[in-house]
Amino acid sequence: MLAEVFGDDAKISKATASRICQRLRAEFNDWRRRDLSEVKVDYLYLDGSFFKMHARAKAEPVLVAWGIDTNGHAVFLGLGPGASESAGAWGSFLEDLKDRGLRPPLLVISDGGKGLCTAIETSFAASLHQRCLVHVCRNLVEKVPLHAQDEVKAGYWAIFDGIEAEGTQAEDEARRRAKRFVAKWEQLYPSAVACVKDNLDALVVHLRFPKEHHRRIRHSNLIERTFGETRRRVKVIGRLPGEQSCLSLIWAVLDRASKGWRGLTMTPKILRQLQDLRRELLGGPPSQGQVNEAVAEAVTAAA
Repeated sequence: MLAEVFGDDAKISKATASRICQRLRAEFNDWRRRDLSEVKVDYLYLDGSFFKMHARAKAEPVLVAWGIDTNGHAVFLGLGPGASESAGAWGSFLEDLKDRGLRPPLLVISDGGKGLCTAIETSFAASLHQRCLVHVCRNLVEKVPLHAQDEVKAGYWAIFDGIEAEGTQAEDEARRRAKRFVAKWEQLYPSAVACVKDNLDALVVHLRFPKEHHRRIRHSNLIERTFGETRRRVKVIGRLPGEQSCLSLIWAVLDRASKGWRGLTMTPKILRQLQDLRRELLGGPPSQGQVNEAVAEAVTAAA
């Protein structure tokens, strides 16, 4: 199993493999119980992927949370099992993060799963919620005949791309573009256009944030791509030996991958914008020490 996940270098004796697995499980258990009160995220990404981990059971979801902290660094926050992607499963997962000290983010980015959306609204009621534009685009294109898919897809992305305004003005511009998109295509493809109409508020909310961040906070593709690599590596195994083995192995892959995840640029201007949003949404600014530290780091990076 380790060889399939980590490559030829992991072809080792059974005894060594056993010791490695025991160490991974111990490290994972420590990681999943660690205190998160010092972690302050502006952006929280949530996603899940299915793996076979129990005998005589279908593939079950592994739930993942990662974020971008107030200094612009990517941080791997949580991983856990879920018998389904229900509101209850996601709610328990998010409440565990909160119980360990995770504070509400400014923006939560996710796909449109009903259970996940309900859990986000319950656990982070004050935070804004961005629907993944890529997931919506896929749903949209699936409802359009093949000959028109490229044109409709281009029109969809034109709603969000190239907006020079910022904040609520950017949102308003996207809504005007969406209105033109609906007028053009609704009569021909009403089910496809409903993907935009019914979710518009959650599709444009990322435009309230610094425009330098727009292309990274409008979708959840990073963790999805990482999950794809994980599934590719374990598919030859069929069913993983059990829940604990599955989780610790996936954690090991994601933990290693997370060291290379890119963060976001933070400049003094961007930090002020985020601070204003934090005050508006969450009822107050971060501590002055946090602001000073973040500003100093942004100035150093810019120099």
